[in-house]
Amino acid sequence: MSDPVGPDYAVVVPTIGRPSLAVLLASLARQERPPREVVVADDRPGPGMPLDVSACPGARVVRSGGRGPAAARNAGRRTTTAPWVVTLDDDVVLPDGWSAALAADLARAGAEHERIGAVAARIVVPLPRDRRPTDWERSTAGLERARWATADMAFPRTALDAVGGFDERFPRAYREDADLAARLRALGYVLVQGDRHIVHPVRPADRWVSVRVQRGNADDALMRAVHGPDWRRSTECGPGRLPWHLATVGAALAAGVATAAGRPRAAALAGLAWAGLTGEFAWRRIAPGPRTIEEILTMLTTSVAIPPAAVAWRAIGIWRHGGARPGGAAGPRPRAVLFDRDGTLVHDVPYNRDPTLVRPVDGARRAVDRLRAAGLRIGLVTNQSGVARGLLTADDVRAVNAELQRRIGPFDAVAFCPHGPDDGCACRKPAPGLVLQAARALGVRPEETVVIGDIGADVGAAHAAGARAILVPTTVTRAEEIAAAPVVAPDLDTAVGLVLAGRREARS
Repeated sequence: MSDPVGPDYAVVVPTIGRPSLAVLLASLARQERPPREVVVADDRPGPGMPLDVSACPGARVVRSGGRGPAAARNAGRRTTTAPWVVTLDDDVVLPDGWSAALAADLARAGAEHERIGAVAARIVVPLPRDRRPTDWERSTAGLERARWATADMAFPRTALDAVGGFDERFPRAYREDADLAARLRALGYVLVQGDRHIVHPVRPADRWVSVRVQRGNADDALMRAVHGPDWRRSTECGPGRLPWHLATVGAALAAGVATAAGRPRAAALAGLAWAGLTGEFAWRRIAPGPRTIEEILTMLTTSVAIPPAAVAWRAIGIWRHGGARPGGAAGPRPRAVLFDRDGTLVHDVPYNRDPTLVRPVDGARRAVDRLRAAGLRIGLVTNQSGVARGLLTADDVRAVNAELQRRIGPFDAVAFCPHGPDDGCACRKPAPGLVLQAARALGVRPEETVVIGDIGADVGAAHAAGARAILVPTTVTRAEEIAAAPVVAPDLDTAVGLVLAGRREARS
């Protein structure tokens, strides 16, 4: 999927399987200068029907475990090799000529700046011409004024690597782009506004969508913790309405307290303040809209619900992220190591159901002991498709795992996938399910975890889950898997040494 006269770029699309994905992929397939790679990051949290990406020949799918678009973009970009990475949202449409405009944007940016961090596109949101737009339509149209939105953003791979990619603490399509832009600038990168554009249609939404989006206030708390009290100005995010929501909620609480205390005049004054603030907020949303009965009722009901929802989510965000620190390329200190089993800790016996055939590889016991002595937790993550094929049972797998633990020491968590390659499960490596399951059992975050394995599926599972990976090749490891792995060690001792060295660097 490469064109020698076009830009050498990869496209990464996070998705939860919306129908709009096919429209985007079809518009991408029509481009005259196609990308080298197209990666669709399937961020549905559980197993499901495989995504249909046939609208874009050559596109491939990776799983990211339902951890949000930031994690999905990271999982996708880690599987690409092109020098430019273009992020696209799954609900945008590329106009004809987009790829040529992208090439022009990248060429112009390269000629004008030495240290490029990102090249943004303009976003066009079509609004109805026969009536005034609704509140939701106007909210979507606000994307046209957004700065550095990743609905279409081109990044040099070197810049993304330098900042460690997207901060996966942002679980929604909200603020993760502003955070990344701020971190790029902090390292001296220049963000450039390009001339290309994409079309972002307004998605259908129900009456309560404006209440649900208040969850973003929790992400605002993370932005403040990471970027300081002046974060809105420094990240170009606009003033926000939280102070007015706090005043509205405060007036409602004051009215309730005064009523309970038997002070009707104070309760009435506080109630009037609440009604005035709520009415002003509702009218601000009703006035520019179509003013239909349905829209007016929606604005009245949601204008009552939004202030307490916004304040509650901000409080949740402060509780979750009060001590948060800026993200970074090095990542947090490793707290756990997850080992693959067959070929990594034991000599591979295909579909082994006999514990007496377990033979640990040289250095396996020593590797586990070194990690335990350093205070790390140990887990085992293994694909066992023989269960699905009827060649062994889940009890057989557990018996072999138990014998391995008897030989090299106990694991703090064990997770195995009993499914076959075509079952569409979320756990079979390179999907992230086993890594996420083991991390939860160990009480650590995926980014605090290192996966050690012998094939590309182990590396892929780590990347999809947001963990780090070390490949220890064997005779069955393919050359392309070795070339694609971010870290390669000749043996378990070396791999463990790399983990412990990274732990010391993170501590310092």
